[in-house]
Amino acid sequence: QVRLVESGGGLVQAGGSLRLSCAASGLTFSDYRMAWFRQDPGKEREIVAAISASGSTTYSTDSVKDRFTIPRDNAKNTVYLQMNRLKPEDTAIYYCAAVPDAYLAYVPSAYTYWGQGTPVTVSS
Repeated sequence: QVRLVESGGGLVQAGGSLRLSCAASGLTFSDYRMAWFRQDPGKEREIVAAISASGSTTYSTDSVKDRFTIPRDNAKNTVYLQMNRLKPEDTAIYYCAAVPDAYLAYVPSAYTYWGQGTPVTVSS
């Protein structure tokens, strides 16, 4: 059974940092593109960052491009979202997602597996 389990969310002041983790099991982790999405209640889910199976290619949306990184550790079956210089507009539930690496995937519908999410709240 495939599971993606996020952790590391919480409450942080603007300008602070958080490191989210997504631990994967039940799949060959090194074959999957991984991504982080975020969603505020009542709003559409949007991509934050993605990383190829090997880690050689990354993507991040413009609003976080200079602040967030998405490292992965294939030996630990874990992908991270390192969030620095957080802003109140980063407040959302953050979801980890996985898809076979054959696809150029930036929209939620492209992803095969999802975690349950971890909330991030950034206070002013």
